[in-house]
Amino acid sequence: MVNVILWQLPPTRMFMFRRRMLRLAGVSVGKGACICGRSWIYGRGKLQFGSDTWLSIGVIFYTHSQARIYIGKCCDIGPGVEFIPGGHAIGNSNRRAGEGTANDIEVGDGCWIGAKSTILGGVSIGAGSVIAAGSVVTRNIPANVLVAGVPAQIKRKLN
Repeated sequence: MVNVILWQLPPTRMFMFRRRMLRLAGVSVGKGACICGRSWIYGRGKLQFGSDTWLSIGVIFYTHSQARIYIGKCCDIGPGVEFIPGGHAIGNSNRRAGEGTANDIEVGDGCWIGAKSTILGGVSIGAGSVIAAGSVVTRNIPANVLVAGVPAQIKRKLN
């Protein structure tokens, strides 16, 4: 219901109201976090945004009851970024999508995740890192690096 209400609002306005609505829905939202419209939260898993974090238009969270998604403080998440903690083990030849899995996602403080990136379950992104637009993050990323690609690979260290 909260998704539907927030969808109706102007995309880049009414941030205080958005924070209040998300808190009512059980999302932990830090002070000064700005969540733009046209974003969507699927499921009722644990979701947390740190203070002064910016979530651009169209960010999608596929939450899961067995996995937490944590976004640190002072992060910038670009348009269309997807967070997907769930997946499947490889099954037998009758059905390759085997048993369901779910793993936490953690984004450290001060990170910047570029537009249309995908962050998969079991990933921890170190503080101060940059994920280039369109990247698919499949494994842990250390602090203060720039990563890009499919799958994302370290391109350089940042000061």
